[in-house]
Amino acid sequence: MKNIGFLSFGHWSPDRGSQVKSASDVLHQSIDLAVAAEQIGVDGAYFRVHHFAQQLASPFPLLAAIGARTSKIEIGTGVIDMRYENPLYMVEDAGAADLISNGRLQLGISRGSPEQVIDGWRYFGYQPGEDETQADMARRHAEVFLQQLDGKGFAQPNPRPMFPNPPGLLRLEPHSPGLRDRIWWGAATNATAEWAAEMGMNLQSSTLKADETGEPFHVQQAQQIRMYRDAWEKAGHDRKPRVSVSRSIFALINDEDRRYFGRGGKDSDQVGAIEQTRHIFGRSYADEPDKLIDQLREDEAIAEADTLLLTIPNMLGVDYNVHVLESILTHVAPALNWR
Repeated sequence: MKNIGFLSFGHWSPDRGSQVKSASDVLHQSIDLAVAAEQIGVDGAYFRVHHFAQQLASPFPLLAAIGARTSKIEIGTGVIDMRYENPLYMVEDAGAADLISNGRLQLGISRGSPEQVIDGWRYFGYQPGEDETQADMARRHAEVFLQQLDGKGFAQPNPRPMFPNPPGLLRLEPHSPGLRDRIWWGAATNATAEWAAEMGMNLQSSTLKADETGEPFHVQQAQQIRMYRDAWEKAGHDRKPRVSVSRSIFALINDEDRRYFGRGGKDSDQVGAIEQTRHIFGRSYADEPDKLIDQLREDEAIAEADTLLLTIPNMLGVDYNVHVLESILTHVAPALNWR
């Protein structure tokens, strides 16, 4: 059995053929899609976060709005780039959104991916410390965020406050109990997956990974998951971790599906360089349901994960994306014992 969610990159474009013409469109359609996804039995609504781009960027207003319109579906990110974040302000935003949703927030955070501008985090007022890389800075921000989510007091109260204070040091408010256990780290390497386990975060692994062995993507990703779980056990945490992988999977059910994806998915992995490091990009899947089922049975990483995030073509509109998700739930998931 797997949790099955969708992952939206939240694109918008005024170009012909796009059903999402503006930032307003993508925000409202993201809410509508989460509502509809909950109704057909999807377990999670997740959103990418990219700055300086015509994509979703500020996740907490959107997550809070979805939380107010839904009652069951998990609401999350994949991922928030911690190079850009004030971790204390983020604790307040995350706590509020989680309380609005009654504890359904699943926040994916990470070092982030290459951005639209050079060192975009500098425009947000952040820079690495001496002898610190931008990845180090992201992990430092993440560690502060995790520490403050515990809800322990740390700030010295004013002896003459505007409002009465509780005794002792003050914490950030609003505090949402349990949110600390629902933070995920997006890991592109085996080492950062192990670090995430040590820090007590769940693991998000996408369709992109550092090519560390030269093996097929799904084999490397499965190994990463096993290394993460081993590190989790060694760390001695008192709960079971969660692991998600994301995939582009399209079942060709009707002529519209065939028109959009009838040429099939990428039959093999792709290899390329990101910031002078060799990375491997996992294949996508698009085929008739019976063939799709056979192909997905061979994906070792999907088998290892407890959560599968289906990347969706959000610019094709809410109705079509509901169809995409429902096709997987109906024609693919049962045969693979995901449901």
